[in-house]
Amino acid sequence: MIDIHVKAGEKAYRIIKDGGFDWNGITTYFAPAGGPKWLVASGFDLTLLKSGLLGNGGPVLLVGASAGAWRFAAWPQPEPGKSYRALMDTYINTSYQKKDTPQRVLQSLQDIVDTYLEDDALPFALHHKNYRLAIITARARHILASDAKFTQMTGVGIFYLLNMISRSQIHHLAERVVFYNGTKPPYFCLNTDTFKGRCVPLNEINFKYAVVASGAMPIYVAGVRNIYGAPVGNYRDGGLIDYNLCHRFNARDEEMTLFFHHQERIIPGWFDKRFKSRKPSPEALDNVVMVYPTDAFVGRLPNAKVPDREDFRTYLKDPDLRIKNWRKAADMAEPLGEQFVELVESGRIRDVVEKM
Repeated sequence: MIDIHVKAGEKAYRIIKDGGFDWNGITTYFAPAGGPKWLVASGFDLTLLKSGLLGNGGPVLLVGASAGAWRFAAWPQPEPGKSYRALMDTYINTSYQKKDTPQRVLQSLQDIVDTYLEDDALPFALHHKNYRLAIITARARHILASDAKFTQMTGVGIFYLLNMISRSQIHHLAERVVFYNGTKPPYFCLNTDTFKGRCVPLNEINFKYAVVASGAMPIYVAGVRNIYGAPVGNYRDGGLIDYNLCHRFNARDEEMTLFFHHQERIIPGWFDKRFKSRKPSPEALDNVVMVYPTDAFVGRLPNAKVPDREDFRTYLKDPDLRIKNWRKAADMAEPLGEQFVELVESGRIRDVVEKM
């Protein structure tokens, strides 16, 4: 019995059924936003890092917003496993109090990033032969750009109403800005039919600021202002616009996007959670191979759920119990990557893959 489901979009499903799963066919690995939910993806990531299965046929694009960007920033480091585990350890052990100001929480995020990303290693990361990064942020506009609490809350309310009308309306208050490394912007950024936003090259100066900004959740965290090389403005959580998978990342039909998710449902934007009809376009899912844990696995986790931001509130007076639960969830998730690799190497993935 395995603890993961494997689902694939139309084209990816056909590729796997016809010839099996080829690691060199993975040209993009996507990681969603979602706060502490990423902890159940840690075992999957660490297995892929240790095995070195991705990027041997050409650099793999690592795309993420918020927690997804934080995970992937560890991948191109000189000692990626060590960096990744440092992120896990510091992230899990960081606690907050009711009296913490948004600026204080921002400083905490900066401290976490400084723990697992060393300045001296950034040149190596920017020129990694196997991995290319795409860090998604949201440049707040107009009222949403304010750091004054009431003004910002009003801006978030208007953002929610605009999103309720249509996802296309949210660009009035938030502009997608993707920080990338490589010789040119990622393919999905060049798709003028679906991509609305800007691309900014990553460098040693803006690297860590982009990572922090991608996780700067409105209201609770102060924004990151005027990132070097990017348009002037206040940068916030990329999950505002791209919470889960929203884009077609593959330039060719034979290429695939790997996506480990904590659940089956894919939610385009942060405020789309309540709108069951909001889904990625079929084109965005065509080449996707999505892996996610079974209900039985989730049922065995502490409190029978994936870690989430509400845990900070639930265990406000008992952070040690939250830390213990999160550590256990991460420990339990360690075999998930090995299970997927075994499915691929044995060829059994052709039998268990389902259509998305």
